[in-house]
Formats: sequence, C-alpha cells, structure tokens
Amino acid sequence: MYEEVVIERMSYGTAGVGHRQSGKTVFVDNTAPGDVALIEIVEDKPRFSRGRVVELLDPSRLRAENNPACSACGGCSWSHMDYSTQIEAKRDCVVDALCRIGHFDRTWAEEKIAPCIPSKRQWGYRNKLELAVASDEAQRFTLGFHGAASEAVEPIGECPLAHKNIQKAPKALQGALRYAQGASDLGIFRIGVRGSLRTHDIEVALWTRPGSFPRAHVAKTIMSALKPTSIVRVLAEPGKARKIKGVETLEGKGCWEESLYDARFLTSAPSFFQVNTAQAEQLITCVMEGLGGVEGKAVADLYAGGGTFSIPIAQAGAEVVAVEAAGSSVRDLRRNADLNDVALEVVGGDTARELPELGQLDALVVDPPRAGLADGVVESISKAKPDKVAYVSCDPATWARDIARFKTQGYTLQKTTPVDLFPQTFHVETVSILKRR
Repeated sequence: MYEEVVIERMSYGTAGVGHRQSGKTVFVDNTAPGDVALIEIVEDKPRFSRGRVVELLDPSRLRAENNPACSACGGCSWSHMDYSTQIEAKRDCVVDALCRIGHFDRTWAEEKIAPCIPSKRQWGYRNKLELAVASDEAQRFTLGFHGAASEAVEPIGECPLAHKNIQKAPKALQGALRYAQGASDLGIFRIGVRGSLRTHDIEVALWTRPGSFPRAHVAKTIMSALKPTSIVRVLAEPGKARKIKGVETLEGKGCWEESLYDARFLTSAPSFFQVNTAQAEQLITCVMEGLGGVEGKAVADLYAGGGTFSIPIAQAGAEVVAVEAAGSSVRDLRRNADLNDVALEVVGGDTARELPELGQLDALVVDPPRAGLADGVVESISKAKPDKVAYVSCDPATWARDIARFKTQGYTLQKTTPVDLFPQTFHVETVSILKRR
C-alpha cells in the first residue's frame, strides 16, 4: 500500500519527517524538507511509521546538485540536501531536543540557540578515517566502511569526506596489505588513518590481535604505498570493548601531530581527537568567549582528552586541573602540556569519582561522550560552585536531558551555539554556557 507524503522537516537522524493521511508521523530516509514522495510503509508502530520512497513525485528545491558521489556506507546521509538546509536543520534539531526532551518552552529555546556555525570545508574535512577489514568473494584482504543497513563491510577506494592527503588511503593500504599479507592472516581487524593539512603528518594505525607480526615487512610495504610519518600497531582484541594491551611503533614518530588554536598536539593512535580541526577551533573559541577572562581562575576540564580545551585555557593564564580516564589520553595530555610549556594538573581517573575531590572552582568545562553526564555528575558540579559551566556535547538528546538537570541545580542556560563538525551528516556539536544563579 502506497501513500503520498509531504516531508516537513528533518529528524536528528537519516530520515525526513512527514505525516500520513491518518495524521501519524512517518520517518522516510533519503528525503529533504519540501519533497513530495510516494512511499511504502515498511514499519508501522502505534505512535509512528517508517517508510521508503517508491517515487519522488515533486523534488524539493532544497535538494543539492552535483555533490560528489558517495559509497553505500551511509556516511553522507544528508548529502542530498544543499548545505544551507543542513545547517538550518541541525539548529532546528537542537531546539527540538531542548523542548521535547528538556521540556523547555519553545520561544525561550529559540532565543537561547544561536545559528549553527558552518564548516568552511563541506567536503574533504575529516582528518581521520576508520577502516573496517573484511574478505571479498575471492577471500582477498579488503578495506571499507560498515554499510548503512547492515554490519557488512562496503569496499571503499576513496572517501570524499577525508582530507585530500588521506582521501585515497583506503585503496593504497588495501593494495599494500594484500601484498604484505599474502596467503596468511596478519590478524588486522581495523585500520585508523589520520592526516593533517597543517603539519602534513599522516599516521597509519593497524589494530591487530596480540601475537607474532612481521613488523619490518609490513612497515616497509606501507611506507612505499603511502609514505606516512608514523606507522603503529595497536594490540587489542576485536569487539566494542577494544581493551588495548599495547601500542608498538613500527616506523616513524609513533604519534600524530596537529596544530590547533596556536598550540601543538601529539595524539596516540587509541586517543580521541576531533575529526574536523578547523571546526574544533570554533568549539574552543565558543568556550573561551563564553567563560570570559580566565586568568588567575581555578578551572576544571572534565573528560579532557589530550587537552583540546585544557591547553588553551592554561595558555590564557588559568589554573587548570584536567580529568581524563583513558590511559593513552592521559599520557597525551601530559605530553602536550610539556610540548606547549603550560602548567596544569592532570588527574587520571573517572570524572564522577574525581570531581568531588577538586574543591571549589571558578569555572568548569565538560566534554562528555555521546551518553552525556553520568548520574550524579551534575550534582557534584553544583557542589563545586563554578560560576560558569561550558558544556560541549555531541548528542542533542543527552545534552537536553543534562541542561534540564543543571536547571534543578541552579544553573541557567545563557547561550548554546551549534557547530557543524560533520557536514553531509546529521551529527552536530553544541557549546552551551551555563551560569550559576
């Protein structure tokens, strides 16, 4: 059974949102606001449906033209829309989350959410690629991305989202490692590639199971194919846990260097670093401007990573204590503080456990993972009584939940700025400044 649907807006996901003739909300992939589509219902639940496009009856004027062709991996799920539409839709998703999940008034929310800061690079912005490993029909070593609809690995020759110096790395590495591996299995299950347009560093990280490995042979083969500045081997077991048992330098520096906000950052292969360097600087600018003058103030940076916010805040004269749980990031953080000649206190441990020990603070920066702040963290922050909190988030849903928690602890949202770190996708980062009443 087919229905004609008008797409009204984008969800925070891959689908456009419309309403069926019955009034029920329907989510439809590969659509844009303004599309008139004939759809087939593929899933019908009590409160909403999901549909697929059978025929695009009247394409929206907001659709993009002449975008680079992408693979079937689903990583460019908004590339069918023009960029200005993407930016507006991302801001709308942030406002919607604040109202729907945080239960704030829509008029108030519209006043607090600034326009989304666009990325100057709409393609070729990623400094990192994460490649999955599989075997093709001939049982040959193959690199690609996990597909949009399944866990199957979609082979990929190049990625238009990646920096130009690593765009063709998948094809080059696939050929090199097919040759290096031969008939044997090297135990490689994942490959990370980082490239910088500023420092020109390129690092290849081979994730393998522990065990014997032809280090010199593999390093020589990769060097001839890609000429990276660093090749490392990360010893871990496959799976989501990714418990790391060691990192070996096979060739070069053993880390990746990037320049960010007038500072230098050395990042180990297992450590997190924002994938859009130029837009990461926008995050830092929003945080620094939101906190105001920090010279001489006590500032904590929670989930500090390798020091993306800690280093600039310390350079501005603050007394910084940085809390980070991941061992590789703690080592990077200490190294980056020395590299940039700044003094800061590094605490290796879980934020929820360490926060109550930090004492009273003047300001605080928090940049949690997608799950947001753990239960009790907002309450612990309020006990430290920072005058201002800068909350950096990568997920509008958990962010909206946490903003509501801050309200109960006496913190008022002054401003939230969406920042587009991921053009052609639905993902958006936000920087929120909260002030203690």
